[in-house]
Amino acid sequence: MDRGQLADFLRTRREALQPEDVGLPRGARRRTGGLRREEVAALAGMSADYYGRIEQQRGPAPSEQMLAALARALHLGLEERDHLFRLGGHPVPQRVLRDDHISPGIMRILDRLDDTPAMIISRYGETLRQTRMAAALVGDETRFTGLARSTWYRWFTDPAARRIYPAEHHPRHGRIFAAQLRAAYTSAPDGRAGEIVAALLNASAEFAEIWADHEVGLTHSDRKTLLHPELGALDLYCQNLHDPDQSQTLLVFTAVPGSASYEKLQLLAAVSA
Repeated sequence: MDRGQLADFLRTRREALQPEDVGLPRGARRRTGGLRREEVAALAGMSADYYGRIEQQRGPAPSEQMLAALARALHLGLEERDHLFRLGGHPVPQRVLRDDHISPGIMRILDRLDDTPAMIISRYGETLRQTRMAAALVGDETRFTGLARSTWYRWFTDPAARRIYPAEHHPRHGRIFAAQLRAAYTSAPDGRAGEIVAALLNASAEFAEIWADHEVGLTHSDRKTLLHPELGALDLYCQNLHDPDQSQTLLVFTAVPGSASYEKLQLLAAVSA
């Protein structure tokens, strides 16, 4: 671990970012450019004291998880993230096997969608980040760990995962999720997708039956009906922005202006605020 270079690198990247770059208000009392230490700490999910000690070249060496969180908070590119890991004394993450790093461009777009339900999904159906509106609409999907991080796995093993869709739509969603998983599995059968497939074949007879049909190329329509526990049914349009370098997708939910679902989204924004 190179404490001096690590501290300097974090400081320069922190000072290069503006609050609006990460979805934070600038505030009237801000006298200097760049982010404050406590703002970076909050974005990375760590204490301000812990982050301060890193920049002051004190305290224990940060773990891989902490460095990954800092890379996301500072909107680092892949080369910058790899450099951060080297300075922190850890091996560079394998880009093929670990895709939890979000590109700076996608992060900047998401940070500007605070009043819109939006989320970033990995190639394995894992929600990497959500806006507050998305969490209010479908729940916090970033809290899961292990195989349960994948929407595909939860769909076939956790009945609660199906509550956001009308029951009559469940068969179609199940086939689509299986087809999406097959696409990920075909590209890398020995990776995480293979683990999900093996686990589901043992845990879900429904999945095993669908998997045996070898359906491919099934996709969701751009219009979905979602069920909210307080607001009821919402008819929403789902736009996808795909990042081919990271194999990640930015999902954005919108409603037709003036429609009942549009009004419900306005209520959801007030509640989530």
